Amino acid sequence: MERLIVKAFVKLGLGSPPEWAVLLIIGLIAGIILLVVILTYEGIATYIERKVAGDIQVRYGPNRVGPYGILQFVADGLKLFFKEDIIHSQADRLLFRVAPYIVFTGSFVGLAAIPFSAEWYAGRLNVGVLFILATTSLVVAGLAMAGWAQANKWGLLGGMRSVAQIVSYEVAVGIALLVPVVHIGSLDLQSAVLYQKKGWGILGWNIFHDPFTLIAFFIYFTAAIAECNRTPFDLPEGESELVAGYFTEYTGFRFAFFFMAEYGDMFVVSALATCLFLGGWHIPFIEGLIKLPILHNILGSIVFIAKVMVLILIMMWVRWTYPRLRIDQLMALNWKRLIPIGLLMLLLASLWDLIFDGKGFFELIGIIK
Repeated sequence: MERLIVKAFVKLGLGSPPEWAVLLIIGLIAGIILLVVILTYEGIATYIERKVAGDIQVRYGPNRVGPYGILQFVADGLKLFFKEDIIHSQADRLLFRVAPYIVFTGSFVGLAAIPFSAEWYAGRLNVGVLFILATTSLVVAGLAMAGWAQANKWGLLGGMRSVAQIVSYEVAVGIALLVPVVHIGSLDLQSAVLYQKKGWGILGWNIFHDPFTLIAFFIYFTAAIAECNRTPFDLPEGESELVAGYFTEYTGFRFAFFFMAEYGDMFVVSALATCLFLGGWHIPFIEGLIKLPILHNILGSIVFIAKVMVLILIMMWVRWTYPRLRIDQLMALNWKRLIPIGLLMLLLASLWDLIFDGKGFFELIGIIK
């Protein structure tokens, strides 16, 4: 990419560009590509979710706009784009405007550290896990701002709930992620995927490393659903109690930003789980047969996105299957169950590595090397 940019500058008669300009252009290109990918995914994901909901509730779901209703998400997007944007007189206009963009940015920026294949990623960071945890925390600030700015008691209660819930469950998420990090010895997501390339199959994945990592995966996934404000943990926007919670007064495209942020969060937390627990872009069973780098990158990306979509489908299935928890049950699950069990799994996984010199279960019994 750097060589192509330098050649383009030279052909245009601009001379050799400075390094900062090259890096800036690469960053802009990567950002635009990721934005197109995430917006396309979010549109398709809303269609899939409505179809999943229809199936579970024994109805059709979208079936009028386009073949099998496939263009319904396009129609919904256009409708929201052209709807009137209303800011009522008592709202804090600056915070009201800025909050949706902060929420969306917090869910989008984390994609920069996600490796889709061996060579396809926006940036490789040696603290990729921390980077994602830090950037997704922006969502909390945006939701709190949205709840406060609209001068609505339902919005304020929703904002307070979202802050309490997400900050609490971030503790469980962080502890659960430390379990595979202990085995890997690095916070770099690319290193995490390479660590799991043991053999051609799936037994080298971290969820099969030991029983404690498998339990940590379920703790992480449960806490991640809560971080995304998805049912049964959608107390901040509980319609039966808070009308719509932190986006009660939002209309039009600003309203859509909250939904895009939710689906973006689902992708990021699922991608993080895929990298740390499910082998990332590792292609099961045919890894050693692929020699062409471009083919390896394409197939690796397909495998990676397929794993992510399976996790997202499970989130959708959970949403339309389980009832909403009470707020006391929500907090008790985190502080009395997930966090203590997560700490125990972290301790036991660390002891496993000390006793068995970092080898996984299937390495110990000689199935993989």
